[in-house]
Amino acid sequence: MKNVPLILSIIAVVIAVAGGILTVVQGPKSEKNPSANPSDSTYVAKATSGIVYIDLDRIVQEYDMASDLGAVVETRVKNIQDEVNRRGKQLENEMIEFQNKLNKGLITRSVAEVQGQELQQKQAQFNEYANQKNNEVIEEQTVMMNQIADAIQTFMDKYNEEKKYTMILTNQSGVPVISADPSLDITDDVIARLNEEYIKEKNKNNK
Repeated sequence: MKNVPLILSIIAVVIAVAGGILTVVQGPKSEKNPSANPSDSTYVAKATSGIVYIDLDRIVQEYDMASDLGAVVETRVKNIQDEVNRRGKQLENEMIEFQNKLNKGLITRSVAEVQGQELQQKQAQFNEYANQKNNEVIEEQTVMMNQIADAIQTFMDKYNEEKKYTMILTNQSGVPVISADPSLDITDDVIARLNEEYIKEKNKNNK
């Protein structure tokens, strides 16, 4: 994935969105032994053996779908920003030219009033246009975030139908998993299989 500010900012929000929905994937419940002592270490290990976790930061950063969608959105956003900047610069030049004519006394007061009102109207129209385009940018990013989050959630549901873990936690920047046995981290397997599935689907659609 390209290390650009836009992509990184999008990833940050994607992680927040995905983290909100990818909390727990339930599998078969562990059977407890009624006669076991809860303080016994063997009992505790058996009860928690079906709990694993994923590093959501890594998954979003290394997921090929997130990279591809991020590149597409980056191009669209850049095109929108370039057009807004072009129109803004054009309006700025008109205002500078008007002010110069006014300062040099090259136009009459009545003409200045008319042109001044026209520029005010253009300014209002530009502000409305810029706000509309800003909303389009937000919508583009939101749709992308939802697509990535939904793809991860759908995959994890299917993934656990096979693995049948009791619980899959989503860890992000050390929360909620502060410390754990590294063997409980299934991130590498999830990333590999996520990308494998995405590439297959991508190749099928490109045929």
